[in-house]
Amino acid sequence: MTPPGARRSPGTLYVRFRTAADGPIDARQYEQLLGLIGQFTPVVQALPPDAALADVRGALRYFDRDAAGIAALIRLRALAWHGVRCTIGVGDNPQLARIAAQDAPPGGIRSVPADPRAVAAFLDRRPASALYGVGPAAARALSVYGLDSIGRIAAAPPATLQRILGARAGRAVSERARGIDPTPVTPNAAARSIAAEHRLVHDELDPDRRRRALLSLADELGARLRASGQAARALTLTVRYADRSTTTRTRRLDAPTAHGPALTAAAYALHAALGLQRARVRTLALRAEDLCRAERAARQLTFDPVDDKAHRIEAAVDRARARFGATAVRPAGTFGPAPGRTPPRRPARS
Repeated sequence: MTPPGARRSPGTLYVRFRTAADGPIDARQYEQLLGLIGQFTPVVQALPPDAALADVRGALRYFDRDAAGIAALIRLRALAWHGVRCTIGVGDNPQLARIAAQDAPPGGIRSVPADPRAVAAFLDRRPASALYGVGPAAARALSVYGLDSIGRIAAAPPATLQRILGARAGRAVSERARGIDPTPVTPNAAARSIAAEHRLVHDELDPDRRRRALLSLADELGARLRASGQAARALTLTVRYADRSTTTRTRRLDAPTAHGPALTAAAYALHAALGLQRARVRTLALRAEDLCRAERAARQLTFDPVDDKAHRIEAAVDRARARFGATAVRPAGTFGPAPGRTPPRRPARS
């Protein structure tokens, strides 16, 4: 136990990953990078698709370094082994580490000392919205009373904040403005989202090839959701173009689901809504979001034998993949037309 008045070293890292070209990392890289952080501490909380929290207090003596020194090792190994840049914030708790990462230069490390005066100076002039849990509406409510910076919020009586934001939220904001965040780093926490990405062979104009890629991604997401016992309430499509610009759209699903055809239909709808007739697409990414336990995904009863058959086939495919590997069975639509054959023309509408 740390004696009163003793100096305490910060021990929480917030790590955000980007490729060396400042692009998003893919799902496979993300898993590898989580494993890299796991070489330093088992207390790692995944924050998909490109960030993680780590509590390294138990590793300081073993590596004979402070938290900033461990952060430097993680950054060096990520760049050398995976070609990925890490922007890392170091703080005494998750909130301070997050804000420090926002303040760090790309690929750099920013550390906040655990000393209360240093924490107060670090937070003082930052906007209220920088506090974790303070959204636009809460920030506007606070600014009406002149509480537009973290320093002013920290100086306000807790009772005043509770009157403005409510008892629970006001108490939490008062503590966070003073640099107090009791939220633990939860290892192996259930992912809040699951992502899959497909890089096209060429900058693609053909919508049919893009739809085949989306079918493959939705099928992969569905399999991963079912394997983890989860279901998605929303689906996000990210399209990256030849000029490296991106478009992101999200669709709420009618009900939580891990059913491949339902995810595919939502992905197709998102793609169609973008109207990408002449866009050269380089990468497509799907993310299943707002996850919940599969038990909460109620299945609508139907007398349609086709729907029942689709679920039975899906269960059989899952068993085959569990036994023979994830690539053992794939949707036929992902293969496209046979080589040397011209796909049949669609009949013209009268």
